Amino acid sequence: MNLAYDVVVVGGGHAGTEAAAAAARLGARTLLITPDLSRIGEMSCNPAIGGVAKGVVAREVDALGGVMGRATDAARIQFRMLNRSKGPAVWGPRAQCDRRLYPAAVRRILDELGSLDLFQEMVADLLVDGGRVVGVRTRGGIEVCAASVVVTTGTFLRGRIHVGGDTGVDAGRAGEAPSVELAEGLEGLGLEVARFKTGTPPRVDGRTVDYARLERQDGDAHPARFASYVQEVIPEQRPCWITWAGEDLKNVVRENLGRSALYGGSISGRGPRYCPSIEDKVVRFPEAPRHQVFLEPEGLHTSELYVNGLSTSLPADVQLAFLRTLPGMEEVWMTKVGYAIEYDYFPPHQLRHTLELKEVPGLFFAGQINGTTGYEEAAGQGLVAGANAALRAKREPPFVLERDQAYIGVLIDDLVTRGVDEPYRLFTSRAEFRLLLRQDNTPRRLGPLAAARGLLTPEQAEVLEERLKEEDRVKAWFEETAISPESADPVLRVAGSSPIQEPTRAVELLRRPGITGEALARAGKMPEGGSLDGVLAAVEVDLKYEGYVERERERARHLRDQHDFKLPEGVPYREFVTLSFESREKLEKVRPESLAQAGRIPGVSPADLQNLMMEVRKWRRERSA
Repeated sequence: MNLAYDVVVVGGGHAGTEAAAAAARLGARTLLITPDLSRIGEMSCNPAIGGVAKGVVAREVDALGGVMGRATDAARIQFRMLNRSKGPAVWGPRAQCDRRLYPAAVRRILDELGSLDLFQEMVADLLVDGGRVVGVRTRGGIEVCAASVVVTTGTFLRGRIHVGGDTGVDAGRAGEAPSVELAEGLEGLGLEVARFKTGTPPRVDGRTVDYARLERQDGDAHPARFASYVQEVIPEQRPCWITWAGEDLKNVVRENLGRSALYGGSISGRGPRYCPSIEDKVVRFPEAPRHQVFLEPEGLHTSELYVNGLSTSLPADVQLAFLRTLPGMEEVWMTKVGYAIEYDYFPPHQLRHTLELKEVPGLFFAGQINGTTGYEEAAGQGLVAGANAALRAKREPPFVLERDQAYIGVLIDDLVTRGVDEPYRLFTSRAEFRLLLRQDNTPRRLGPLAAARGLLTPEQAEVLEERLKEEDRVKAWFEETAISPESADPVLRVAGSSPIQEPTRAVELLRRPGITGEALARAGKMPEGGSLDGVLAAVEVDLKYEGYVERERERARHLRDQHDFKLPEGVPYREFVTLSFESREKLEKVRPESLAQAGRIPGVSPADLQNLMMEVRKWRRERSA
């Protein structure tokens, strides 16, 4: 049985589903191969999407036509906008999801794509011809030829699960076999490979929790949506709960550190510093009196709770013991044991910005295989890799997002330019253009780009056009409408702002502290438009911060000027003696595509950049002569 497709995607997690969907939307004949079709879109850790920066990525994936936003809305059982007390540049939408509803929604959305096929099998090797990947071979011997292959294997490459200080169990995740043959095949291509680890906390039976002793955390009264193009039916909402890990828990952990896989020496891979295990918290932060723990519902039709904040690789008996030290959980029953998982990844400096391997044409990587962690980071990479795999098959120009266009662009540029020494996660602090890259403006920021490159379905493109027209109408109303003192002063008094003496344009009032667009729209009797979600909020932020936004755009234009200075593939960096030795080494390793990318490499100084421009121009002249 031999098959032929334009694009083959290996893996059905968050990176794989977005990669397959993007390729299919672009019209490429696409095959997604995964070991278990019933676990497509599985939320193997916390059933939650979004957060600070991560929520912006989820909305960007949606604006580019992706799956994640719709699936989140269809499965979410709580929504909160994080950082609302701060400026809009760092707001982060977050949704707690039903663990079963989310993958069901992902599968339903994939089934809408006519040029996408799904197949259940384990990929064992790549087909290579003349150094170029031309397909895959499954464990059962089926060969699938393709112009492009996207590998999104998550934690499956030589994955090993650890609970306690034993040698561990080979597994890609709990209950599933690892991918060993494919890991060996990838390493056999001459690629650099390394090990990382991540982990998950125990789950508990909510019926054994004393909620009267916990702090209740409800979702927002007026939640927003993640999806801009399709409005899914949102399920009932559920609260989360907060408790605290105190001295009693720390004592249990300290007494058993030697039984931890991490501290007992069973694990060699490095874990994420921003999401440490409870063992790491106790060892690294001994002065902290307590650590916050969130109890988050796993779904509408289960009493199971995810214990967020207690990731661990301690033995099961120790996990149950420390759980029962938490206020409200003295009689708790543990339903699932937390564990650490160690796996192969391929340092991402080996990738282009398209996520294609520099040394292996036709092969793309996305997700944890690139040293990242997180559903949202995986989804963003998957969409870019899948789109470029399809465009390569169609012999069309690549699709690359810049740092001033999307958090996804920041993510990929960080990976390709700086590499990773621990599992990478996005933060707002990683982006130099935060005010441009907000969660509210993703449709206007990325929708037209997606439509122009064919990443939107006709239905999505139609909704986008309607939304942008509505935003233009609302913006024009604020700029052109004068509101009388009689109508405006009640709104101004509530906000503690001084009254006006004559009719004043709504946009001028909007820029006053504490004045909301919604209040002015009511006071000025703005004509009702469509019911598109988030239009008023997006326009309000753009107008309130117009001066700051324009300054940030000017900085972005300067960066684009540097980006236009291209660095060809064959540049002999080691021969440029006017550059520092460190700079030459780093440039040779990363081989940046532009001067702007070179400037973001640690160790490359501004003086090196100036000399690099001179050296490259000289080298070009000599080659031309």
